[in-house]
Amino acid sequence: TGVAVSAGPGAGEGLVLLGTSDAEVLALNAADGSVAWQAAVSSEILSVPQLGLDNVIVQTADGNVAALDAADGSQLWVYDRSVPVLTLRGTSTPAVRHGVVIAGFSNGKLVALSEDQGFVVWETSVAIPKGRSELERIVDIDGSPVIVGTAVYVTTFQGSVAVLDIQSGDLGWKRDMSSHTGLGVDFSQVYVSDDQSHVWALSRSSGASEWKLDELEYRQLTVPVPFNDYVAVGDLEGYLHLLSRYDGRVAARVRVDSKGIRGQPVVQQDVLYVYGNGGKLVAYSIQ
Repeated sequence: TGVAVSAGPGAGEGLVLLGTSDAEVLALNAADGSVAWQAAVSSEILSVPQLGLDNVIVQTADGNVAALDAADGSQLWVYDRSVPVLTLRGTSTPAVRHGVVIAGFSNGKLVALSEDQGFVVWETSVAIPKGRSELERIVDIDGSPVIVGTAVYVTTFQGSVAVLDIQSGDLGWKRDMSSHTGLGVDFSQVYVSDDQSHVWALSRSSGASEWKLDELEYRQLTVPVPFNDYVAVGDLEGYLHLLSRYDGRVAARVRVDSKGIRGQPVVQQDVLYVYGNGGKLVAYSIQ
């Protein structure tokens, strides 16, 4: 493509979407890789562009969320949010469902926007900045919100793990916990890698702790991803760990890439895909 790709790919509806460090969204035709369109946005893109009904939703590093027409990349609307003085380098990827865009920001706020017009449906503070220094007051939402049914699950750095109603923003439960990677959700539990690389399983209904694994402490874990009866998580040395979803014990371990794993593992149709920092893509199944 000849562009400095900094985010993506996002894909769907015949398009492959990339974000660049030069503040552009690049849409490729999925069939042959040709460029469908290229559109400028307000700043560098660090989160994966998402496809809505007829538009592309992208969140930029300066706190903006923009909707672009999926047909030609023309701008439909922009939601502008200021960024604190000091933040983590990263941006939450918006979640799109039921005509609503759920976006997390560097000030600990979670906002629901109308997908077609961009107006605010609701806004709530998942974490409130505290402390005397700017460093202590960092409460970034860098992990992507996860929508399951009518519930939105979200976690913040130096803040909380919480569940909210997608229609109203009403809080279901909240747990003090710090994570910048995000979380995974299955039919009964929420899985979180905290900032010390402890892996937690929390009850979806109450937020109560089901189990905690601290064996992988300080290994810079990825988002924990549910995979059959296990939870898959990668680390800085390139190992993929499979944890039992019932008690958190390490059931299996394999080295994927000696340069580490930073990207979130992806599960599709009982296959687990893991992409290493050295460029190795591996697909695993449970035997």
